[in-house]
Amino acid sequence: MTTDLSWTPEFFVISRSAAFVYKGKSVDAKQIGREVGVDYVVEGSLRATGSRLQVNAQLIDAETGAHVWADRFETDGNDLSAAEAEITGRLLWDLRLNLFAAASSRAEQDGRSDGNAKTIAMRGWSVFHRPRSAANIQEALQLWERALEIDPRSMSAKIGIALALVSNFWHGWSRSFEPDEARAERLLLEVFAVDPTDITARIAMGILRRLQGRLDESRIELESVPALDRNIAGLRQLGATLVYLGQPEPAIQHLERSIRLSPYEANIGLNYAYVGLCHLLLGHLDKALNHLRMARTSNPRIYIVHLYLAAALGLNGDFDDARTALAEGIRLKPEVDSLVAWRTYRPWEADPRYLALRAQTLDVGLHRAGFPVEAAPPGTHPLAVSVTAGPRAG
Repeated sequence: MTTDLSWTPEFFVISRSAAFVYKGKSVDAKQIGREVGVDYVVEGSLRATGSRLQVNAQLIDAETGAHVWADRFETDGNDLSAAEAEITGRLLWDLRLNLFAAASSRAEQDGRSDGNAKTIAMRGWSVFHRPRSAANIQEALQLWERALEIDPRSMSAKIGIALALVSNFWHGWSRSFEPDEARAERLLLEVFAVDPTDITARIAMGILRRLQGRLDESRIELESVPALDRNIAGLRQLGATLVYLGQPEPAIQHLERSIRLSPYEANIGLNYAYVGLCHLLLGHLDKALNHLRMARTSNPRIYIVHLYLAAALGLNGDFDDARTALAEGIRLKPEVDSLVAWRTYRPWEADPRYLALRAQTLDVGLHRAGFPVEAAPPGTHPLAVSVTAGPRAG
């Protein structure tokens, strides 16, 4: 835990030996904070009952003694190596998110963020980890831009800006991909010149390479992340790249592990969307519909989720619901109103293996839902040019 938390540059983590001085002792968090000079204390316990391991963990504000976050979960202890990976992977993600949020809140309350690039950048990360929306991405981007203006060497701000730029493009919230792409790549290369092992920068570069259509390079970038850090975002993005490489089965394994690590994460809907797409490509319609509906419920602002769901519903013969989902997807992203427009706005979907799977499933479902091949004539609604629904998929 100490080693893995230390990979996060925004945090200063005391050494394992310093922390173990307090092991088993009844010392309150405020005393520990004063003695070793930390803002937060992580406290936990592990209890074995037969082959089951019960983990309790809590994050405590060392200034006030207040509990910031707590969690309890169980895992199978028969394979201790796997159990350790699951325990640390889940706790690390939750701790990071809650540390960002707690530190951001504290900085805002006492005014320490004014003029301090590090705390402003941390506030950006706290906002970025909220449920994904154009407004949240824009707010995080503004905070990171401000942090970089104060400290042009801020690695955290550079990574954040790059990640916001590529996220905007993937979600369809950017109209200037080429300049955004160039800036994101430049910022990430500046980070790698200082620290080539930075995990979040590797994830951002993996996403960027995918959006550029350089899928094999994206896979290589993202496969390096689990070796450095058990990170839900890295697993999610690796799964996404494997999907677009036409490899839905291994993609599902990474995506489902990501869900197990943080089942209540604010953007878990993205995992459900990718898993749903995988099952759609494999023709597992019940599983596809279940996951895509969960993705829509988790975050109804993501246009592509509605389009995937429309395809699954169309393939399943649920034409009324398919047309409703299709209309909502087009409402959220009017530019993507046909298969031709889809290819224009999602150019990374070009791998022959992916396209072969898609032609038999997703494209058929969209066709049956009424999604036109070409854009509607000017002045008409996109769904005014639609095909007659075909028979229910067998």
